[in-house]
Amino acid sequence: MNLRTLFRLISLAVVLLTVALVSALVTMKFAVHGREVAVPQFVGMKPADAQRVASAHGLALQVSRHFFSPNIPLGSIMSQAPEAGTLVRRGWQVQAAESLGPQRVAIPDVTGESLRAVQINLRQRGLELGDQATAELADTPPGVVAAQDPPPNSRDVSAPKVSVLISSPGTAPAYVMPDFTGQAFAIVSHDLIRAGFKVGGVTLQQPQQTAGTGGNALPAAGQTATMIVSQTPGAGEKVMLGSAVNFVVTR
Repeated sequence: MNLRTLFRLISLAVVLLTVALVSALVTMKFAVHGREVAVPQFVGMKPADAQRVASAHGLALQVSRHFFSPNIPLGSIMSQAPEAGTLVRRGWQVQAAESLGPQRVAIPDVTGESLRAVQINLRQRGLELGDQATAELADTPPGVVAAQDPPPNSRDVSAPKVSVLISSPGTAPAYVMPDFTGQAFAIVSHDLIRAGFKVGGVTLQQPQQTAGTGGNALPAAGQTATMIVSQTPGAGEKVMLGSAVNFVVTR
């Protein structure tokens, strides 16, 4: 085989390979575009009609949101995503919002109500409970609505939802227990109660037990003042406001 023949064979192979690559690219392009479809215009349609049109184009339509609208009639689609004319793959789900028509219901004042009462109040007016947030508020009882959005009697509201801020129970402050050993029980107990704590169990420890004397009775009036021998919780322990402190005392 001479060089001229070899060159012709190589050139023919290159041409055939190029044609094959171009053919594959064209086929792939047609295959990809063949699975694409332009999103129809759904705005202004009734949801049932829009569902039929979407199905005919190989698409799915989900109406997941509802808004007030002074321009779009009640029960018609007011917005869609993707927009009309967008190329998407067949089987794509189009999200749509339905119009509730102009706002005809007044936004009630739900501040001071419990969450359950708010839900019932809104449902009776055809409204929904929106976002819920909680915060520790010193001037508001726990478990009630302290603020709302939109405010009561708002006009030109877009969505039929009312978001609320609910007062949560505050956490009792924590303290480090002092050392009360060696101090007079009467003074310590008085100070504890004034500070918001409770006096728990008190046990009398006598240096010498005498016949007929109980071991768990406080001294009668006029006897020597009792002094604290030990305490529970112990000194240095973390305690919450309102906790009870137990003592062992002696006189």
